[in-house]
Amino acid sequence: MDKMKRHLVWWGAGILVAVAAIAWWMLRPAGIPEGFAASNGRIEATEVDIATKIAGRIDTILVSEGQFVRQGEVLAKMDTRVLQEQRLEAIAQIKEAESAVAAARALLEQRQSEMRAAQSVVKQREAELDSVSKRHVRSRSLSQRGAVSVQQLDDDRAAAESARAALETAKAQVSAAKAAIEAARTSIIQAQTRVEAAQATERRIVADIDDSELKAPRDGRVQYRVAEPGEVLSAGGRVLNMVDLSDVYMTFFLPTEQAGLLKIGGEARLVLDAAPDLRIPATISFVASVAQFTPKPWKPTMNG
Repeated sequence: MDKMKRHLVWWGAGILVAVAAIAWWMLRPAGIPEGFAASNGRIEATEVDIATKIAGRIDTILVSEGQFVRQGEVLAKMDTRVLQEQRLEAIAQIKEAESAVAAARALLEQRQSEMRAAQSVVKQREAELDSVSKRHVRSRSLSQRGAVSVQQLDDDRAAAESARAALETAKAQVSAAKAAIEAARTSIIQAQTRVEAAQATERRIVADIDDSELKAPRDGRVQYRVAEPGEVLSAGGRVLNMVDLSDVYMTFFLPTEQAGLLKIGGEARLVLDAAPDLRIPATISFVASVAQFTPKPWKPTMNG
């Protein structure tokens, strides 16, 4: 009797195992169809650091963590008091250089006037030399015939030589006036160069002032604040970190034989652990050209 009971127990256990196996077979999750591949990964988005261009102190931060922002929106401001003073200094240098340009131009006009006067003197001296030279020629001719005294001939010769010397002096003054004009023109160029340099300095400072307003480079969401108002940062110091939710991707890895079948632009579906019934459409955007023995993260492959 005991032997029969043991046989019945074994038969019953066997029937239960068979029923459980059949139930598992009937209710098991559907496997991946042939030609499809599956893998696990983490959904990520492009991160953007909001950093200061130049060293300075944070004046104020206008956004909070988790806040959505639009492209071009001012997120934070740096202290610009030093830059404002530097701009005033540059403006003063511009005015000083412009005054130097005006003075150099006035000097040029003066030198040109002096040259015109010197040229007039040259013409006058040429006329005087011509007159005394002719008188000297006549005196010499008359002296040969005894019509004029030797003293008169000597006086006419001395007058001609004096007129010739006066003409050379006048020509030298014209040359000096030309040199002065060139020097005045050089002074104008140098003064204009100082004006341009001061203007460039002012434009650079204005650009630095504009860059002191840290703006969102794209639409997104502020993830966290790296620094707080009052902190002094070096050039490139991070103030905020934001994420671009329009550029979401997931990295995953497949065996080489399966990865080789993927194509750029191919369709994919994402299934979230928190919502297993939801299928999110995605597109294959990158396939590595070199296989990796140990998978490396942070490589975008699929855009949602």
